[in-house]
Amino acid sequence: MQWVKRVGMDAREALRILQVIPTLEAGGAERTTVEVAQAISRAGGCAMVATRGGRMEVDLAQVGGLVAHMPVQSKNPGVILLNAQRLARLAKRANLKLIHARSRAPAWSAMWAARTQGLPFVTTYHGIYVAKGPIKRFFNAVMARGDIVIAPSDYARQHILAEHAFVDPARVVTIPRGVDLEAFDPGAVAPDRIASLRRAWGLASDDRRTIVLVPARLSPIKGQQTVIEAAAKVEAAGPGRAVFILAGDAQGRLEYVAKLDAAIASCGVTDVVRRVGHVRDMPAALAAAAVGVFPSLVPESFGRTAVEAQAMGMAVIAADLGGQSETILNEKTGILFPAGEANALAAALERVLAMPADARRAMGDAAMARARALYSAAALQEATLGVYRRLLGVSA
Repeated sequence: MQWVKRVGMDAREALRILQVIPTLEAGGAERTTVEVAQAISRAGGCAMVATRGGRMEVDLAQVGGLVAHMPVQSKNPGVILLNAQRLARLAKRANLKLIHARSRAPAWSAMWAARTQGLPFVTTYHGIYVAKGPIKRFFNAVMARGDIVIAPSDYARQHILAEHAFVDPARVVTIPRGVDLEAFDPGAVAPDRIASLRRAWGLASDDRRTIVLVPARLSPIKGQQTVIEAAAKVEAAGPGRAVFILAGDAQGRLEYVAKLDAAIASCGVTDVVRRVGHVRDMPAALAAAAVGVFPSLVPESFGRTAVEAQAMGMAVIAADLGGQSETILNEKTGILFPAGEANALAAALERVLAMPADARRAMGDAAMARARALYSAAALQEATLGVYRRLLGVSA
C-alpha cells in the first residue's frame, strides 16, 4: 500500500505509535518493545502498547510508554475479531498514526484495525515460524504482510523471503535487536549486586566454582536438557569445577520443569545444576558468571541474550543455529556447537574451563568489541524510528 505524505504534519504529532504484543513478561521481543517506546517518547511522540500486560509494564512506564490492556495474547478467532475492533476504536480515540505488531495472533487484529483506519502497518518477525501445513502457513503469513517487515537478522530475512513467496524483498528490512550498552557494561555492575545474586542462588562466599549461566525461559526448545547432560559429563571428568545456573521463568510449563528436575536428579548433579527462576537483574547475573551457554534446539531469529553476554565480555558457547551463527564468530568471539549434542557441548565447556585466564579474557574482549560495534539499542531505536518516519512521510 502506498501512503500519502502527511503534508504539514509535525514529526512529533506523527509519532503516535501503537505497538501490539501478547504480554510484557520477559523476552527479547518484549525488551525491544520497551526500547522502541523509549525512542518514541524521547522523540516527543506518544508510545502506546496494547498487551495483556506483565512484569515489564514497570519498565514501559519508566520510559514514558502507555499500556492499553486487552487480551491480545488469545488465539481464539472470536477474541481476535473483538481485539481488532478494540484496536480500531483505540486508534481512532488516541489519534494514532501507525500500528506495529510483534506476534502472530495480535497481528491479525492489528492489521484489520490498521487497514480499516487507513494507517500504516508494520510487523517485526520475531520468531522463525515454520508451517507444517497450509492453515498454519496462512496464519504465520500475517507477519509478512506489513507495509514494512522488520527482520531481526539476515538469517530471519532470508527465512521470510523463502517462506512467503508473495513478499516484495524491498519491504523486508534487517534491524538487529539491540543491547543497552550502559546497562550491559561490566564496569556498571556494583559488587553488591553480584553478591546478592550469588546468595539468592545458594552459593557460599567461599564457593570458587566457575559459574556457567544458562539464561532462557524454561522451554523444551531452549535446550536446558542438553545442558544437564553436558554438566554431568563435565562433573564426571573433573568434579567441583563448575556450577550451572538455569535462570529463567517456567511460564506455566510445570510438566517440563518436572522433567528437568528429574533429569538433574537422575544425572546426579543436584549440587551442580540449579534452577533459580526469573532473574530481573540480568547484567548482574552475567557479571556473576564466567561462561554463558545458549543451547537452543531451534533457530533463534536473533538471540539477544547471547549478544548481551558478549557485550559484558563473557565467554559464550551457543548452538550453531539461526541468528546466533551471525552474532557469534566461532573460535573468535565464542564457541558454536551442534544443537542438541550434549557431548559437543561438554567438549566446548571443557575447552573454556581449561583456557588460561588471558585467553578467555581475549575472547571476551573480542566479543565485547563486536557486540558494541554492531548491536546497540541506540542503533535499533534509530533504525525503527526511521521505518516509522518513512511510512509517515515525515523527517526527523
